[in-house]
Amino acid sequence: VQLQASGGGLVQVGGSLRLSCAASGRTVSRYNMGWFRQVPGKEREFVAAIRMSGSISYADSVKGRFTASRDIAKNTVYLHMTSLRPEDTAVFYCASTKSVAIRQDANYDVWGQGTLVTVSS
Repeated sequence: VQLQASGGGLVQVGGSLRLSCAASGRTVSRYNMGWFRQVPGKEREFVAAIRMSGSISYADSVKGRFTASRDIAKNTVYLHMTSLRPEDTAVFYCASTKSVAIRQDANYDVWGQGTLVTVSS
């Protein structure tokens, strides 16, 4: 089982990026797929999650700016980020879980390797 995150990079304030998370050995529609981010020295923070049902939850800090989605045919989930701010700078991770407690990172059992997003002012 592997999650491969990609799409990070350097972007200016107000810019956009789309992160991808390709899954192998696990079907994204049969798991709750989460996005988290972490700044060095801080705890990992919930960003968004797509449930098996297709419903999506967001952290308040990204609501209205980030959009999570999935492509079942490609077995890939995405995080489209717009109106990026310097405080969005972090390593972003995708993860999967069967747990309904999607906002707690401890409930996720498979993690991608992380992709760095840097927002410059």
